[in-house]
Amino acid sequence: MPNATPSLKDVSAHFAFGENWASYAGLIDERRIKEAKDGLVRLLGEGTLAGKSFLDLGCGSGLHAVAAAQLGASHVVALDIDPAAVATARAVLHRHAPDASFEVRELSVFDLAPESFRRFAVVYSWGVLHHTGAMREAMEIAARVVEPGGLFAFALYHRTRMCGFWSFEKRWYSRASPRAQARARKIYVALLRLRFRLTGRDFRSYVANYKSQRGMDFAHDVHDWLGGYPYESIAAPEAETFMRRLGFEHVKSFTSPVTIGLFGSGCDEYVYRRET
Repeated sequence: MPNATPSLKDVSAHFAFGENWASYAGLIDERRIKEAKDGLVRLLGEGTLAGKSFLDLGCGSGLHAVAAAQLGASHVVALDIDPAAVATARAVLHRHAPDASFEVRELSVFDLAPESFRRFAVVYSWGVLHHTGAMREAMEIAARVVEPGGLFAFALYHRTRMCGFWSFEKRWYSRASPRAQARARKIYVALLRLRFRLTGRDFRSYVANYKSQRGMDFAHDVHDWLGGYPYESIAAPEAETFMRRLGFEHVKSFTSPVTIGLFGSGCDEYVYRRET
């Protein structure tokens, strides 16, 4: 496999995810940690992490690294390409899992290699690999650091008819001024509010009680969605074919029925086990 081009490792060519995570980190509390733990258990199963090594690939705020540590992972490694995210994750782990065995490193997925790094019982990458600029290459590299019999849990954007538009929008948003980004968020939220009104749903209640299996909050999620560039998506059957070619068996998945994607595609979640 050819080496990744320099631009794939260039943080400046990506949306400023680290800044968004740093802003969000102050909101992390026991409720959000519980949400993150519940999300991991939903994907991996009760007790799966106990005594297992865990790689959080694209760790963002470090919330799920904390969740894995609190669920009994023997050693947690959190990696991110963004130095702001690395600093945030390190601080969050020290704050919420001070006695855990962990390390946080600034490293691109394209620099991962089992011979120079290590292999893990669980490799977790939620909503990250589709932002690398070379999603399938990133998936293949990440899969290599899963130990035999280990689990690879990941989430990728669901393929919709609007993916071409969202790729264009995200490219624009990631380069726009803060003022232009704020206007875009207002337009998006106004249209979402209108959709709720037309379908008889309570938008205020939705925002006030907003929850996600990532432990995020509404405002940071909107910014993350509108700005998440590079952007790729994949249909579930394509992911299945790709992972089987890499020698993985399907364990479980949670996929979206959305086909148009007017307000976003959402992420399909997958868990695969390495056979050899």
